[in-house]
Amino acid sequence: MTREETVGERLGWRVATEAALYGPEGFYRRPEGPGAHFRTSVHASPLFAEAVARLLCRVDEALGRPRALDFVDMAAGRGELVTGVLAALPADVASRARGYAVEVAGRPAGLDHRIEWLAEPPKGITGLLFANEWLDNVPVDVAEVDSAGVPRLVLVRRDGRERLGEPVSGPAARWLARWWPLPAEEGLRAEIGLPRDEAWAAAVATVGRGLAVAVDYAHSAGARPPFGTLTGFREGREAAPVPDGSCDITAHVALDACALPGGRVLTQRDALRALDISGARPPLALASTQPAAYVRALASAGEAAELTATGGLGDFGWLLQPVGIAAGTPDTPLDGLLVDVPDHEEQ
Repeated sequence: MTREETVGERLGWRVATEAALYGPEGFYRRPEGPGAHFRTSVHASPLFAEAVARLLCRVDEALGRPRALDFVDMAAGRGELVTGVLAALPADVASRARGYAVEVAGRPAGLDHRIEWLAEPPKGITGLLFANEWLDNVPVDVAEVDSAGVPRLVLVRRDGRERLGEPVSGPAARWLARWWPLPAEEGLRAEIGLPRDEAWAAAVATVGRGLAVAVDYAHSAGARPPFGTLTGFREGREAAPVPDGSCDITAHVALDACALPGGRVLTQRDALRALDISGARPPLALASTQPAAYVRALASAGEAAELTATGGLGDFGWLLQPVGIAAGTPDTPLDGLLVDVPDHEEQ
C-alpha cells in the first residue's frame, strides 16, 4: 500500500509501532542508524562498554571460566557496544569470548569479523546477554480511560492522530489490573507492557547459564506516570510519536513486571558503582605531579558522572536475571549486583 492509502487507517499503537520501527522502510532499518537520532549510555562514554566488559568478566568467574564465553548484544544498533566490550576484555578472557550482535538491520560494513550478526539471539548462551535500551522499543498498546471510566485501546493513524477504540480486555486487561491499574478518571493513560514481559522471558530463555541484563528507562508500581510515557525521537530531539517510520517511538519500561523469579532491579547509578564506575574527581595533587594524567582522569570522571547522574542516565533501571549461577550470596563475583554488600564500616 502507498502512504496515501494507509494514512487514514487507525491501528493499535503496538501494530502501528511495529511497522514504523521494523517494517521494510522502518526507522531501525534506515542507513544512518539510531545513533544519529538519540544518544544512549553506549554513545555517552567508552566507560559504559568497559563496565559491561567488567561485568562479563565477573560472569565468567561465576561460571568457572568456561571454554567459550558468550556476549550477546541485544538491539545492537551498529554494533558499538559489542565492539567496545570485546576490545576492553583482558587477553585471557578475550581469547575465549564470542560476540553476537542481534539487530533487524543489516550488518554494518567494517564490523569486527569476530562478531556474529543475527536477527535473533543464539540458543544456549553461556555468558552474558545484555539488552541496552531494547525493551523500550518493543511495541506496546496504549490504554486511555474514557468519560465513563473505562480503559480503552488507543488507535492511531500513520500521521499520529488518535481516537479511542474498544475497551481493553483479556490478558491485556489482566496485565493492567496487576501492574498498572488505572483510576476511573478520564484521560489517564498507560502502556500495556505484556509484550515486553513476553519478549524478556523469551530472551532469558536463550541463556543456558549466565546472566541476562536489561537496561532501560523504567518506572515501578506505585510510581507509574499518570499519562504514560509514549514519545518519539528525531535527529537528537524529543518529538511527537508519529508511526510513519520517520522517528523512533519509545515508552518507558515496567521492569518490575518484566522480572522473572530471582531477578533484581536496581538503578544504573548503583550498578555502575558496583562495577567500579563512580564519577569521583581525581585528587587535586595529581594536577601538579602528573598534569596529563590529571586531565585524563578528570575527563573520565566527567563521563562517569554523566553515566551515573541523578535525573539522567543514572536513573535508568537495570534488571539482572541470573540463570544457573549462584545469586543472592555475599562474597561471589556478582556482589553488589545480585546481592547487597554492606560497606566495610558496617561489617
